[in-house]
Amino acid sequence: MKYMLLKTYSEAANCDIPINEWSPEDIVAHMEFQKALGEQLTRSGELVDAQGLAGPDEARVVNSDGRSAPVVTDGPFPETKEFLAGYWIVDVDSPERAIEIAAQASAAPGPGGAPIGERIEVRAVMSAPAGQ
Repeated sequence: MKYMLLKTYSEAANCDIPINEWSPEDIVAHMEFQKALGEQLTRSGELVDAQGLAGPDEARVVNSDGRSAPVVTDGPFPETKEFLAGYWIVDVDSPERAIEIAAQASAAPGPGGAPIGERIEVRAVMSAPAGQ
């Protein structure tokens, strides 16, 4: 079963300090945690893909009616307090395992090494109906 774990950048349960205000050492520790989690999931054969995403200042929103040129606008405004920061796609045996991985990701270290309680959304990846 494939699941997408969505990492949303916002105030976390245990940390309301934006990462760009953390000490360089705390940022390095956080990134090393993310790297180690990816390596662990790769070794277990559960990782399909994981990526960090550019900030909302680099996002574009596209709308199209399918007939005329698409309308492209800048993405969410930079003052957006919550945005999609990255994701993992995992292929696991159960929803419980996906939740276990999300809990591990949520406890990533923040300032002073304390777990930040980051919001991780767990969503099943849908497959096409049989025969399609």
